[in-house]
Amino acid sequence: MESLALREATILIVDDEATNVLLLQRHLQRAGYHNLHVTTDPEQVLPLFTQCQPDLILLDLMMPRMDGFVVMEQLKPLIAKSIYLPVLVLTADMSRESKERSLSMGARDFLLKPFDATELLLRIHNLLETRSLYRAQQNLNEVLEERVSQRTRDLEHAQVEILARLARAAEFRDDDTGQHTQRVAHLCTLLASEIGLDEQKIDLLSRAAPLHDVGKIGISDLILLKPARLTPEEFAIVKTHAQIGATLLAGGASELVQMAETIALTHHERWDGGGYPRGLKGEEIPLEGRILAVADVFDALTNERPYKAAWPLDKAAEEIRRNGGTQFDPALVEAFAGLYERGLVDQLKLSYPAFELRAQRDAVA
Repeated sequence: MESLALREATILIVDDEATNVLLLQRHLQRAGYHNLHVTTDPEQVLPLFTQCQPDLILLDLMMPRMDGFVVMEQLKPLIAKSIYLPVLVLTADMSRESKERSLSMGARDFLLKPFDATELLLRIHNLLETRSLYRAQQNLNEVLEERVSQRTRDLEHAQVEILARLARAAEFRDDDTGQHTQRVAHLCTLLASEIGLDEQKIDLLSRAAPLHDVGKIGISDLILLKPARLTPEEFAIVKTHAQIGATLLAGGASELVQMAETIALTHHERWDGGGYPRGLKGEEIPLEGRILAVADVFDALTNERPYKAAWPLDKAAEEIRRNGGTQFDPALVEAFAGLYERGLVDQLKLSYPAFELRAQRDAVA
């Protein structure tokens, strides 16, 4: 920083001898420093520090009632470790013990009394220049960190957008309205909130849930859209969509992709161990997979598919309750029942009326 800018620095002078304070002021003012704050009472340092936020402190070490060591100890909590705030110790005691103690408590330099004016100004200039360079580097780091953060946010947004489009590509394969994944994600969010998951987990779940059937991209339309009951061989092929989806999402670095992979792989596992692809049982099944299983089955039951008509809500809700402890986690079935009894599931269904969504899709086509 240029010398002129350094002269704008705020300097706090602390010395119990008024003559020393006046002498320091005179030397500094002649050198062009005018933003000076002074005190001969060390007990006033804390309020003065808070008031003026100095760039440099000139501190007498040997003072009555409260010496410079105590002052530095009191200042420690007020000086953030991330900033460089130099303390120039003024003392007649230049013993090794005093130096080591001062340095350990935050002092950056020493000046022996009686001091030479030229040496005083050089040391002050050097300390202020170091602080200026430190702050400039800190500002640059903050700018770079913000750029990195923004770039990270941009990449995360792009990732979420790509995943959302991938989910939509999968859902249009066998969902007449193209809204199955959104309905399932909403119900997953309600269930997760009902059982007390934290907001971050709920947010991840709401964004990962739409990818649960992404593996259906790898299933033939001849099977996926077949209007009749599937043969055992065809159903075996459909079941591979769980492993296909997990394979598509495998190796993701972000929590979002990792959760999506888990959901794709485990949302057809059953509480009693009779599910697929791995036959996991009970709490062996990740929680997000158990949540998705309830939401997915309820939505599948209550919406028309090529091979079946939509079930009434009450009948579908009763089916979920009936399968608690066998197909579904009993605690999640209980949470679902609470949501249903309060009418929240009905509101969810009304948010995505099939006939309106079908009409919107047909209008676009």
